Amino acid sequence: MKCIIFTLTAFFLIIQLSYSQPSSTYEVYAIEYGGSESKVPASRVALGANPEDSVSFSYYIWFLKGDNGRKILVDVGYERDYASPLAAGQFFLRPDSALQRIDVNPEDITDIILTHAHYDHIGGLHLFGNGTIWMQRNEYLYLVGDGWQEGADQRGLNKDDVLKIVQANLDGRIRFIDGDSIEIIPGIRVFTGSTHTFESQHLLVETKTEKVMIASDDSWFYYNLDHELSVSLVRDPDAYIKSLQRMKSLVSDPDLIIPGHDPLVMTRFTRVAEGVVRIK
Repeated sequence: MKCIIFTLTAFFLIIQLSYSQPSSTYEVYAIEYGGSESKVPASRVALGANPEDSVSFSYYIWFLKGDNGRKILVDVGYERDYASPLAAGQFFLRPDSALQRIDVNPEDITDIILTHAHYDHIGGLHLFGNGTIWMQRNEYLYLVGDGWQEGADQRGLNKDDVLKIVQANLDGRIRFIDGDSIEIIPGIRVFTGSTHTFESQHLLVETKTEKVMIASDDSWFYYNLDHELSVSLVRDPDAYIKSLQRMKSLVSDPDLIIPGHDPLVMTRFTRVAEGVVRIK
């Protein structure tokens, strides 16, 4: 009987400990690999914007360093040779080289989270040949299938990226995500619903102090967040605005919602290397 009681006590202690263990936490870095100092009307990036307002573009990847040993890249950027003139901008550094500014090599990456299938977020996939790739299943299926049918919305898609992502799937690297508000890795939860692309996603990351929301293109700029205005490249503007509002409800400080293309990110957080800031 004493043996049974001891075994049951040990069992419940293990269960209690498993529930009380803290989630993994991460250091979060924004890495600017390109952009343009030229101004464009805010109305080009935010529906209903003041016609007097303007913005300039930056291009980012994000690096998450986990206390669990994981080194995670959020999006992989693109190579300049097939970017549009605006995207190429006035300065550009290949994303793998930009990552090395904080002494992280491409082969160090354990996981890649792709927020969506536009070329400037997925085109550099071949530069990072290691690591598990996390992607919404419906986003993948649209990129490799329906996105190339007659009448499909092909804005931001590139045929070369179809071949890259299919090869990654053939290599067994992709883990598909099905839906909204899912913890894919301890301390990292993904959300959908913005309709920027067929099934774009953004992610909430646990840090030692506060949660950080990497919005990527589910908010192009702080301008979109501050004014709650949808981007111009979207399937459902109302859904996009609702997604912005939900993001605000999930963080303690709106500044911790990190947009996909805003140069202000480089001024709001601590600089740790050229073109790199630590968010938390």
